[in-house]
Amino acid sequence: MTQEARCVWPAGALLGEGPLWSPGQGAVYAVDIRGSRILRLSLADGARRDWAMEDAACWLVESADGDGFVAGLRSRRVVRLRLDGDRPAIVGELARLDPDRPGNRLNDAKADARGRLWIGSMDDAETAPTGALHRLDPDGAVARVDEGYTVANGPALSPDGRVLYHTDSAARTVYAFDVGADGGLTGKRVHIRFAEADGYPDGMTGDAEGGLWIAHWDGGRVSRFRPDGSLDRAIALPVSRVTSCVFAGPDLDRLFITTAAHGRPDEPLAGAIFECAPGVRGLPCGRFGRAS
Repeated sequence: MTQEARCVWPAGALLGEGPLWSPGQGAVYAVDIRGSRILRLSLADGARRDWAMEDAACWLVESADGDGFVAGLRSRRVVRLRLDGDRPAIVGELARLDPDRPGNRLNDAKADARGRLWIGSMDDAETAPTGALHRLDPDGAVARVDEGYTVANGPALSPDGRVLYHTDSAARTVYAFDVGADGGLTGKRVHIRFAEADGYPDGMTGDAEGGLWIAHWDGGRVSRFRPDGSLDRAIALPVSRVTSCVFAGPDLDRLFITTAAHGRPDEPLAGAIFECAPGVRGLPCGRFGRAS
């Protein structure tokens, strides 16, 4: 079964990524990595706002203490960020990742129910397998837990938090790991492999039934995969470079989808944010740290 999505913001993002639902603000956030912008869409009234960043944000996660966001920057810094005023304010640095790999940048992250951050890094030129998967704990401890990625992408978690999914887009492969109570990863295995006709697996998110929703870069759709990795259904978009998705709304029953305009001048809606009714509820977005 194929569904369709509607455009809710023709944002023209060069590389829209990292959508985030903030229930407290009633808004969906996203980043434009190549455009160095942060985007905000209010669901109550459709109001739109964006902020320019000197050092592009690659993702946002809300802080568990309610004090703004944690952001991963192109420079591989993980920082605390506030968006209260006209300009983004960096109010602290939490970590610097891949200090030995200056050609890398950060790319996509998620927080789990224990307040830990799972962060991917990648070769900015998208040619060398220098990327990695990192874990940042609430106490500030950093661990490089897997590596060998050219384009690390889309961490997502199962509903019980015991399985972590992570992608190497360049290899067209989504991996699954078992997550220990201490954050250790074991049992790395291929979960889904995209065929060439499917494009590349990009950002993803999980639903309450254990399904995995994956954006198809150069594939023009978002697909839902069952917990066993088999294809369930797809959502078609009028653009080819689909980048990520997030469940939003008070009932987590609305799916918002980011896309990219880079390299697609002939697609009028490339870089827009889209919405559809997925027919299943999502999981709440994790927050970093321990609530104060």
